[in-house]
Amino acid sequence: MFGLGTQELLIILVIVIVLFGATRLPQIGRGIGEAIKNFKKATSEKEEIDVTPKKENPEDKK
Repeated sequence: MFGLGTQELLIILVIVIVLFGATRLPQIGRGIGEAIKNFKKATSEKEEIDVTPKKENPEDKK
């Protein structure tokens, strides 16, 4: 996995826990997961057509 061994991954995990704290890790993971889900949804959906009526400008009637 990217040339990283088990020891390197454990060191990175310890550094992340020290920086963010164990209580914030689920929040960070949830936020990243939602971002990935929204990105995939946006790239796979068909483009929506805007059907909202445009407001008439009184200056256009002159």
